[in-house]
Amino acid sequence: MTQAEQAVAFAALHQKGNPLNLYNIWDAGSARVIVGAGAKAVATGSWSVAASQGFDDGEQLPLEMALMTIHRICKSVDVPVSLDFEGAYATGPTAVATNVTRAMKLGVVGINLEDQVVGGKGLYKLADQVKRIAAARAAAQEFGIELFINARTDVFLNEPNREWHAGLMPHAMERLSAYADAGASGLFVPGLVDGALIGRLCDAYDLPLNVMRVPDALPLAELTELGVARISHGPGPYRQAMHDLALSYLAGMT
Repeated sequence: MTQAEQAVAFAALHQKGNPLNLYNIWDAGSARVIVGAGAKAVATGSWSVAASQGFDDGEQLPLEMALMTIHRICKSVDVPVSLDFEGAYATGPTAVATNVTRAMKLGVVGINLEDQVVGGKGLYKLADQVKRIAAARAAAQEFGIELFINARTDVFLNEPNREWHAGLMPHAMERLSAYADAGASGLFVPGLVDGALIGRLCDAYDLPLNVMRVPDALPLAELTELGVARISHGPGPYRQAMHDLALSYLAGMT
């Protein structure tokens, strides 16, 4: 498939009641393993990509290294590739567009774009994040592919007390609605695990909803029934792989 065809195919994999389960990878080798096991698409996790190179998350991995990694992934598999681009290594919309275009030139057909101020405090002002998303969409249109922009809000992730998540719903929904209007392809709510709240968001939007699996997350079957269209695993796969590597090392020392 051409890159444009891959972008269309990737979007089509996001279906309510039949979610795309993306077991996040971090390099070309892990991408090949997942594709070999049957994955129809792959997506990076920024935490894992950074950790695999000895960096912390939060755009501490230099942009050139991040782009080199995604380039190798795109060259190594023949399925759609989505990049967890954090804040696109940019603040203003012009720089966002420039960096998103650089990623598309390497073969990417999807990105995560978060509203947290990377390296700063809190979230971008709503109007500013809307401009950032709109800039990414305009860049994709100019490039000529239907880039899947997974618009992430960290409203829930930044509040560890889950009992307060219900009260954050109006704020989150205001942002998600604005992101949808700005050109987002999907909506991502990491940190939200309450089934009733997830169901409300699935019902409220035509765009596919993405949730992240954590150890105490709802079972896949329940997320499917709620209408979730995309499931991410974040740093979980990398942590499990490194745990298994450590156990293998210890076993080899006995």
